[in-house]
Amino acid sequence: MKKETKRAIQGISVVLFVLYLILMIYFLFFAESLGRSYSEREYAYNLEAFREIGRFWTYREELGFWAVFLNLAGNVLCFVPFGAILPVLSSRARNFFLITLLSFEFSLMVECVQLILKVGSFDVDDLILNTLGGILGFLMFTVCNKVRRRHYG
Repeated sequence: MKKETKRAIQGISVVLFVLYLILMIYFLFFAESLGRSYSEREYAYNLEAFREIGRFWTYREELGFWAVFLNLAGNVLCFVPFGAILPVLSSRARNFFLITLLSFEFSLMVECVQLILKVGSFDVDDLILNTLGGILGFLMFTVCNKVRRRHYG
């Protein structure tokens, strides 16, 4: 790959990653349409793995498709860009275990900030789903990178 093309891809990736982080901050902490508010709230947390996932799945008919989709698939999908863009930004991040660890750490940071600010709740299930999203993003990057290398060298 030409150096100019590589630099252009890196530049676009930086812009996309910054935009992604801005959107994540907005949707996780400020989007009132997602039930975010700063009114008097109690600390809310779940430390039991798969409890909330199971609850959403058990009551999926009562809650409705969108509530279940936003909670389960939304938590996965929101971290796919993290796992897909990070390896483009740095060749050192082209490691499955590193992306898994970074996805978990970033998700843990987000959950802790939500708990401290009382916006959303700390949920171990979100850690699991977010980390899975980062892994899926990395797998998408890996597949796309192999296809690119096969076609363009």
